[in-house]
Amino acid sequence: MKLLLDSTRCQGYGLCQEPAPELIDLDEWGYAGTRTAEVPPGDEEAAAAAVAACPNSALRLVK
Repeated sequence: MKLLLDSTRCQGYGLCQEPAPELIDLDEWGYAGTRTAEVPPGDEEAAAAAVAACPNSALRLVK
C-alpha cells in the first residue's frame, strides 16, 4: 500500500500529521510531506486516518 501526496492540493493545515506522525512530516509552514511512499505493515490504519483528516483530499492510498 502506498500513501501518495498531491502537494498542489495541500493547504498547510497539518491535520494529516496528527493520526500518522510516523508517516507524515510538516515543513515550517505546515505543508505535508510523506516520509515514505510505502506504508509499513501495521501503519495502514494510521495512513487511512491521515487521508480522512485532510480537508483538501491531498492524500490518497493506493494498493
